[in-house]
Amino acid sequence: MAAIVAVIAILFLQLALARNPVLAAGIRDAEIEHTIRVYASPLLRAAGFEPEDVSLHILNDKGINAFVAQGQRIFLTSGLLMAAQRPEQVVGVLAHEIGHITGGHLARLSGTLKDARNHALIGQVIGLALGVLSKNNSVTAATNAKSSEIAVKGVLRFSRTQERSADQVAINLLEKTRTSATGLLEFFELLQGQELLVRARQDAYVVTHPRTEDRIAFVREHIEKSRYSGNHLPGRVRAMHERMTAKLKGFINPPAQTLQEYPADDPAINARYARAMAYYRDSRMEEALKLIGGLLKQLPNDPYFHELRGQILFENGKLTEALPDYERAVALRPQQPLLRVGLAHVQVELNKPPLIKAAIHNLEEALRYDRFLPLLWQLAATAYGRNGQLGRSALALSEHHLLLGRYQDAQGQAAKAMRILAKDSPSWLRAQDIENTAKSIRDRKGKRN
Repeated sequence: MAAIVAVIAILFLQLALARNPVLAAGIRDAEIEHTIRVYASPLLRAAGFEPEDVSLHILNDKGINAFVAQGQRIFLTSGLLMAAQRPEQVVGVLAHEIGHITGGHLARLSGTLKDARNHALIGQVIGLALGVLSKNNSVTAATNAKSSEIAVKGVLRFSRTQERSADQVAINLLEKTRTSATGLLEFFELLQGQELLVRARQDAYVVTHPRTEDRIAFVREHIEKSRYSGNHLPGRVRAMHERMTAKLKGFINPPAQTLQEYPADDPAINARYARAMAYYRDSRMEEALKLIGGLLKQLPNDPYFHELRGQILFENGKLTEALPDYERAVALRPQQPLLRVGLAHVQVELNKPPLIKAAIHNLEEALRYDRFLPLLWQLAATAYGRNGQLGRSALALSEHHLLLGRYQDAQGQAAKAMRILAKDSPSWLRAQDIENTAKSIRDRKGKRN
């Protein structure tokens, strides 16, 4: 029964994430997102997609998991990324998840869940999901176990069938991109150890997938035949992977754990990077800045080292000192929206007229690449307001509230924007859309209650 509960929880989580962009935000970091994009782009092109049409998201969860959601979104957990010892392992997982997108599996999942409702009331199934997600056993116990078990077993069969199909697509994509499948094999071997654990300690990825032993045999057979099995990703990609995992560990794990894993006598770039973040999180600013200074002396044109130094200075109240680092980071990677938002944040906080105008420019540039950052809209509202653009300020606030699910506030700010903006202008029409969307959601919620 524990396996069934975990399966349905994951499936409902996938659908919930698909409907709420903010839930999908998770960890936002320019460097990590760039690294995952480097892994995924060749596979997406091989599958017939434009890389920018597929969204990549990192969830802050130590479990080993990955899945897709509506709108061509791929989700990876921080636990999966930190557990991967080589970039090829993450590439293999991405190939598998792209297989789900090419197969339209989430769209079919919605139909399967509707069929499941013929066997169990939807409230009972949701109860199972909530029991797992809230870790409240009493919620699960309150459901009708037998009827729900029948329903979810059908979903489980569906899930495992689609997983086998996605494995086949993954192998095909790796072959098309001349990438060794050894990374995928190593990832499956990692999962195999999970199958030896009791259900309560297993990662959910295991219970929703076919037996790892069978998957290992399938990939091994391919590796024996493939001419690309001896290929390795370039050294620069391996270096990016080491930096990504060091960064995740530095930001997520307790500082003492990070400093133990990356001791002071380790001179590697990724080790110094991790230690800098551990010192920063442990309020040892001078030590963190000294390490970052050494890294920048070695790699003066690294945008992410500049970003980290800017962040440390900014969060310690040294705004004027932080500004040049953020400006340098944006100059080096102008198409990274998160870097522009970081720069705009400093500019807004410094609150000088020329910097406010520069902040508006940076925020509008960031919006060309990413419209799902609540902080971006919040900063835009402040910057527009200080620049006398009150209609645009109200519209930005309505976008901010809509992303955060504050539908009453979104509706109110959209109505305010419509009173100020020129009627039928693009901004006025957007405010009207937000007002109607927020009102519709509030009305539906009212009917359910």
